[in-house]
Amino acid sequence: MRLMVRPANPQGKGTVALLDSLQQAKKQLQVSAKNIQQISSELFTSLFILNSQIRFKPTLSQTYWLYLKDNQYRLSLIAPEQWLPAQYGRFIGACELQTDLTWTLALSDDCANDQAFIKQIAQQRLQLVEKLQRAEKIEDVLPVYVETLPFYSRVLASALAYSLKQSMQKGDISGLSFQQQVKNLLTKHID
Repeated sequence: MRLMVRPANPQGKGTVALLDSLQQAKKQLQVSAKNIQQISSELFTSLFILNSQIRFKPTLSQTYWLYLKDNQYRLSLIAPEQWLPAQYGRFIGACELQTDLTWTLALSDDCANDQAFIKQIAQQRLQLVEKLQRAEKIEDVLPVYVETLPFYSRVLASALAYSLKQSMQKGDISGLSFQQQVKNLLTKHID
């Protein structure tokens, strides 16, 4: 008789609980109509955070801290004053998961005043804008399923896509290209 050994869950226990809680969050989601500038800004900030290592289940309206060590971003439950810089690396900023499942990032003073860091972020933002401009419609760029992301980031990215899609539908900009949305926004400002 051969004993079958199941592989361990590399992402930890509670996968079903996380998926259930995100499904519940989607049901209770309160999103507002957003324009293309808000969508692209929230998408960029959220993806910047979600591309980091996240080894825990983030909760709404809780402050987390983003660090950079050995060219890897990492979201942590531990504030910078609670440990030594050699342990956590460079403190990037404080992050929060909003009730609409988007993320905010308040840069640390060190990063906000670092011109090289700001230039790097601006280049990453430009890459996203170029990707948005090439897309037939904005929904095509939303992170519905990003296989390369770690588990928690992948699930949260999917929830982010759902939230932004809802905001675009409420703002009557769903199904439009980036150029169409910018043109509509400029037309509204002129009127």
